[in-house]
Amino acid sequence: MNKKMNKAAVKALLLLPGLFFCAPVLFLLSGSILSRQELRESLLPLMADTDQLITWRFFPMYPTFAHYGKLLFQTPQFFVVFWNSMKITVCILLGQLLIGVPAAWAFAVYPFRFRKVLFTLYIVLMLMPFQVTMLSSYLVLDGLGLMNTQEAIILPAVFSTYPVFLVYRGFCSLPKGLIEAARIDGAGEWMIFAKLGLPLASGGILSAMVLGFLEYWSLIEQPLAFLEDQTLWPLSLYLPEISLEQAGYSFVAAVITLIPAVFVFLAGREYLEQGIAASGMKE
Repeated sequence: MNKKMNKAAVKALLLLPGLFFCAPVLFLLSGSILSRQELRESLLPLMADTDQLITWRFFPMYPTFAHYGKLLFQTPQFFVVFWNSMKITVCILLGQLLIGVPAAWAFAVYPFRFRKVLFTLYIVLMLMPFQVTMLSSYLVLDGLGLMNTQEAIILPAVFSTYPVFLVYRGFCSLPKGLIEAARIDGAGEWMIFAKLGLPLASGGILSAMVLGFLEYWSLIEQPLAFLEDQTLWPLSLYLPEISLEQAGYSFVAAVITLIPAVFVFLAGREYLEQGIAASGMKE
């Protein structure tokens, strides 16, 4: 009996923080189906800049999907920025597959000179925030004539060091004897990479792609610094442009923005855990 009560108490203690962290999502979902009148009543203290507290109903009295219809069928700008986000994210991930995965293979398999020094430099670059490299990135992109283009967001992210670090851990787990046996049997280096390296390290590659999608889908600082034309903005910069008078559309846009990230997270949750575990390992 005591054990059951202890388990119930532990579950209750774990459930409360879970509900707390889920509250913003519930807030978005309920706000997206609130009628305009209910939103006005709830957000009036915020709009009028008064000392009154905001009141909120998680279960609307008169739920409506009018905000969804307005945003999805009468707001073409939303689809422009949604496509911009999808284009930027997909191009970055494809570029990282073409650049980062072979680079990780080279670090893990080939014992070239200064390999550890160069990999340590990769780790240092990975730890540097965008604010530190923003000015140098701006000067380089401006010199290449890429400012105010989506390539200014895509190209620096393609050469990011973080996916190299994650995929490198997966390649390091491959048995060295297996690679040597393939070479003795006459397999070329590209054949070994394609037939042995990619399949056996697919977990690390997928974890890098999942983490990359979750990061690049919500980029804010890089587009804000390098893009002036608002038609090139991603979805993450569109949301702050919606005024408080259009609060219903703001909630709907936030919900739709959340859907791809949630889908990718649920589909690649196992690989995401592998990536987080790999990032904490020492060489």
